[in-house]
Amino acid sequence: MTSNTTLENLANNPNCMEDYDPNAMHVTKAREFIRQFLNPVSAIETLALHDSLGRVLAADITSPANVPNYDNSAMDGYALKASDLALARLKVIGTAFAGRAFDGKVGDGECVRIMTGAAMPIGTDTVVMQERVVTDDAFINISEPPKPQANVRYAGEDLKLGQTVLAQGHLMRPADLGLIASLGIAEVSAYRKLKVAFFSTGDELVGLGKPLNTGQVYDSNRYTLFGMLTRLGVEVIDLGAIADDPVALEATLLNAAKQADVVITSGGVSVGEADYMKLLLAKHGQVMFWKVSMKPGRPLAYGKVGNAHYFGLPGNPVAVMVTFYQFVRDALLRLMGQSTPVPLPMFQVQCTQPIRKLTGRTEFQRGILFTDTDGIWRVKPTGAQGSSLLSSMSLANCFIVLDDSVGNLDAGAIVQVQVLDGIV
Repeated sequence: MTSNTTLENLANNPNCMEDYDPNAMHVTKAREFIRQFLNPVSAIETLALHDSLGRVLAADITSPANVPNYDNSAMDGYALKASDLALARLKVIGTAFAGRAFDGKVGDGECVRIMTGAAMPIGTDTVVMQERVVTDDAFINISEPPKPQANVRYAGEDLKLGQTVLAQGHLMRPADLGLIASLGIAEVSAYRKLKVAFFSTGDELVGLGKPLNTGQVYDSNRYTLFGMLTRLGVEVIDLGAIADDPVALEATLLNAAKQADVVITSGGVSVGEADYMKLLLAKHGQVMFWKVSMKPGRPLAYGKVGNAHYFGLPGNPVAVMVTFYQFVRDALLRLMGQSTPVPLPMFQVQCTQPIRKLTGRTEFQRGILFTDTDGIWRVKPTGAQGSSLLSSMSLANCFIVLDDSVGNLDAGAIVQVQVLDGIV
């Protein structure tokens, strides 16, 4: 993509982009196009450490001290001089506890009983495990001498003074809270929460608690979107299910774009479909409609409405989830300020059942990863793979990712799987 290509001239003149084909967009190419136009939020907040989980750091966290800040024992045992390891017998002259150091200096032929985490006494540089000694009143005999300087954690061994501990753009995880707390830091600088508004479209959608007439369905997409967005830690704005009424759709779209950084809709983006949403997006936005060479989730729209990024997802429930995880998730993490979003884990395993697939498109079939009787991880499809079968997503803990070059596969074939547990 050339540096002077804008979303507006791409939307108005697709031919300005080399190899840009909205009628045959590859999954990888669609991701690359979207990334070109993502500018992270810039507003910054100061948060208490407890409140920073799931937020993106707006500044580096640097260590204000060495960690650990003193030499200490890595285990329970006896602290001594390495030069005394050859002695058959050492005198125990005291005890060092974690938080209560031994007040004295250790001389030749002497040692100190020491607990894990206790500061190394002056004059010592080695710890022998308590299981490797035989006690004899105020003396010990070493049955298995360790190597010199063994079992000691040195000052700055984990982190050094001034070292960058977590970089700007890092998404805070549970372990990070403990890491920052260990430095004595109570507050962090983070980007503000990303605001995401979403709504469903269609006359056929009915709210929960109401009876269904023939041709109607309950609006499940808003609930899966709510769950996926909440998992990402964004500020969620649910604008409901909107009937195919141009006035209501226009008001909802403009309201969403006004109050959110990102607007997501489900339904009404099928290429060639005559619906109000496409007309409204052409009127108020710079939006591109793609036929992505994938299944499920072929129709996809991306662009801007006002200052908000816009994602138009298909209407089928499974297609909504697949397109969210393959396109929207990465984009939202980047907009949140994460420098390099971690992709969904993917690796190769054996598939225990045959798979039917056409070449020429990437498929994300729902699968179940399991350990067989031999303890080896394998995968099997959940069953029928229709894009309206939301039960397949509840059963699945992974996607079986089959790229466009893959066709029908026999049982026993090696396939790529994309892990969903902990993500979905």
